[in-house]
Amino acid sequence: MKFKQSADSVEELIAMRPGAECIQAANASQAIPINEFISMSPGSSNSYLLHNASGRIIINTGMGFESHTHKRLFDQVSGASTKYILLTQGHVDHVGGVATFREPDTLVVAQENNQACQADDARIGVVRIQQSYIWFSHIIDQAVKAAEENPAHVTQDIPIPDLVFRDTHELDLGGIRVELISTPGGETLDSLIAWLPQHKILFSGNLFGALFPHFPNFNTVRGDKYRMPEKYLSSLDTARSLEPEVLITGHGEPVYGSSLIRDCLDRLEASVEYVMKKTLDGMNQGIDVFTLSKQIVLPKELTVGQGYGKVDWAVRTIWEAYMGWFHRMSTTELYSHHHREIYEDILLAAGADALLERGEQCLRKGEYLSSIQLAEIVLSKEESPRAKDLSIQAHTALLENESENFWLRGWLQHQLQTLTSGSK
Repeated sequence: MKFKQSADSVEELIAMRPGAECIQAANASQAIPINEFISMSPGSSNSYLLHNASGRIIINTGMGFESHTHKRLFDQVSGASTKYILLTQGHVDHVGGVATFREPDTLVVAQENNQACQADDARIGVVRIQQSYIWFSHIIDQAVKAAEENPAHVTQDIPIPDLVFRDTHELDLGGIRVELISTPGGETLDSLIAWLPQHKILFSGNLFGALFPHFPNFNTVRGDKYRMPEKYLSSLDTARSLEPEVLITGHGEPVYGSSLIRDCLDRLEASVEYVMKKTLDGMNQGIDVFTLSKQIVLPKELTVGQGYGKVDWAVRTIWEAYMGWFHRMSTTELYSHHHREIYEDILLAAGADALLERGEQCLRKGEYLSSIQLAEIVLSKEESPRAKDLSIQAHTALLENESENFWLRGWLQHQLQTLTSGSK
């Protein structure tokens, strides 16, 4: 992605790069050349081929069912043996195709926390797939179909690396030097970046998230452990200190130009530092987490994308990472009690008609979340077309006002589909 830098090249880059809705399973007809020795095969997470007469390096392998597409495309580029498979993190869309690419003499290389990362995913595997389906049904359905149609050929690998390292490790492919550097501030504790010092090319994986340059996703609504901003900032600084001229991310096209890349990393650092400081200052002033998440917004000069991570979500993650889940707002927080448990009492006390009338007033005033909550009280105890219509209208309005964030749009669409289909 090459373009002439403008007064705000970071915002221009954000506008030019596609959003997360463009993330699809591997389906290209041919590999995309990046230079004379690097090719890309787009997918749920991009797979990359480095090659010369000495052999091949595969960086990430996609999910198991996609890996055959990646391999077919890369085999068209180079028929050399695969010397190394590099895993920039242990998530399933990076490791699932290792068995497809692994040859007798291939070394699978990862950071030493790779097995721990895969184990974390496995512990919540069932619920995580169920929750991920809300946003990635198109990919999961393809995976299931492929496995059913050819169970012997299509598997999701759970690989054990042949070589792990703690901080750094160097490889050589016929004169192409590759330096692997641990960056635990990425999406996982086993995140690593691959640096080609001779060519000033950096493979960042998902260190900066799925979208670049967007605010990091310190907690995903699909389900993950919290990610810590301090480690993110440290890892960002590690990547920036290399002064790359080409940045090859886990999704989308490469970013070219040392000045543009530096501007993006400086902006990301400044935006995260701003949100973190404002959150910690607010906490020490006794401001509650929900008030802070409404109050803290990025100033214009620190604008970054919020298509994957969101500032208000980051505020909540930072607050809870430091203080835990007790918000000091109600005694009920300290018991196994949810506000839904008093829905019936509210309904009996106020009546469905009064609640829905109030909900419709809120809708007209643009107080869509209040409308949804009031409708939920009624719907929790009775089938009410009026309440369902109120909730549909409120969700529709929220969706119309949300143009950027992938996760929020996906959830709102899911809720609308649930409401209109009549399912619960």
